[in-house]
Amino acid sequence: MNYLCRINSIKMDHNINLTDRQKELIERLGVIHEGSGFPPAASRVASLLLISPITELTFDEIRESLNLSKSACSNAINLLLSLGKIEYITKPGDRKRYFMIKVISWQKEIKSTFKKVSDTSVIFEEVLAQRPGNTTEFNQSMRDLISFLNYLKVELPLLYAKWENTKK
Repeated sequence: MNYLCRINSIKMDHNINLTDRQKELIERLGVIHEGSGFPPAASRVASLLLISPITELTFDEIRESLNLSKSACSNAINLLLSLGKIEYITKPGDRKRYFMIKVISWQKEIKSTFKKVSDTSVIFEEVLAQRPGNTTEFNQSMRDLISFLNYLKVELPLLYAKWENTKK
């Protein structure tokens, strides 16, 4: 199903008043999340939580807004919770959980990405060291990749620091 068809299937209930533009953004962002390996339902849930004018949504609000089955919605929410992409709060006197996207911790995620680049570079160096010498083209591609990862390992933190300085 293409994203334009999905847009029409989004029902808005429970005072979640999304414009057509917001519905389209949910789908477009959902496709981007899918490209990063997220299942479609989790992609739409994360997108809805980013785009919704209401920043904390209940299970039923999410499910009904995206026209998901209970199972698909539950699986999507549980996946996003386990990956640390969303979190929830509870409110006194209310048994419902209110889910929200963890945008506030984006800087922590960026720094985690820096570490992953560094760790990957180290492992790829070990891989290259054990490669047979007669696979010269493959080995050269590995060397280039390692070189690029090492470049990123140095430049990404510098770029982040430069950005932080622009905020001051």
